[in-house]
Amino acid sequence: MSLRVVFMGTPEFAVPTLSEIVGAGHEVACVYTQPPRPAGRGMTERRSPVHLAAERFGLPVRTPARLRGAEEQAAFADLGADVAVVVAYGLILPRPVLQAPARGCLNLHASLLPRWRGAAPIQRAIMAGDRETGVAVMRMEEGLDTGPVCLEERVAIGPDETAGDLHDRLAILGAGLMLRALAALSRGTLDCRPQPETGVTYAAKIEKAETRIQWSEAAARVHDHVRGLAPSPGAWFELNGERVRLLRSALATDSGDAMAAPGTLIDSDGLVTCGSGTLRLVTVQRAGKQPMSFAEFARGARLTQGAMLH
Repeated sequence: MSLRVVFMGTPEFAVPTLSEIVGAGHEVACVYTQPPRPAGRGMTERRSPVHLAAERFGLPVRTPARLRGAEEQAAFADLGADVAVVVAYGLILPRPVLQAPARGCLNLHASLLPRWRGAAPIQRAIMAGDRETGVAVMRMEEGLDTGPVCLEERVAIGPDETAGDLHDRLAILGAGLMLRALAALSRGTLDCRPQPETGVTYAAKIEKAETRIQWSEAAARVHDHVRGLAPSPGAWFELNGERVRLLRSALATDSGDAMAAPGTLIDSDGLVTCGSGTLRLVTVQRAGKQPMSFAEFARGARLTQGAMLH
């Protein structure tokens, strides 16, 4: 049985779910997404990935800046949706919007709730060194990612997997999970259970101040920091006054020079000392340039053993 759906999402992560919903034959009454934003060097207005996908499917799109006005809420209710599907939309849904769809609002979240509620669950899971994460479909309520969980899927996080890698895996996995939730909802068999009161953590938005690499930390922690911020916004270090983003790294078995200060380049292949242990720098990116191997970067920058990365 097909459902009349309002889809609410913004980034690339949400696009596979919208595609699956359309492909399954559900009626998408409208797509809500964030308004176009100035982007790029020319600061031209750019539509969101979900906006572009909706247009390819020929779906109506709305881009309200907020949903708190009575007129906007009435327009949402007039869509007569069976269910709203929300995937990284970016706006808080007020109570009148949550209550408008006949069968409620379902949210796809990229973590195993209640761990990593909030804005950056994929990045925070990797930065914390988690070895497992997943996706969850929950019924929405007014709290931040506090609603009862209906379905979830678990995945292992690879030791060198970046946030970008994991993002792509979870986007596909989550799309299939949401489709299963909608099928169960249409049959009246969707069972949602309250989240545990223990184990709650919050995935705060990534701030610019925390993206700089701290070489004084243990190599494993620096590695998780790099992975969790790649490819965007990217962890970075400074060399001769230039910021360089580190996109991929690998833990090294070489213990390095025990007397070398953290941030010391041990060899031209990117072995760097940390507070404890060493890290191999694999892929870097200079401002305005394409990503390159560290070896290529070292040749161009004429780096030698003993150079200090700050």
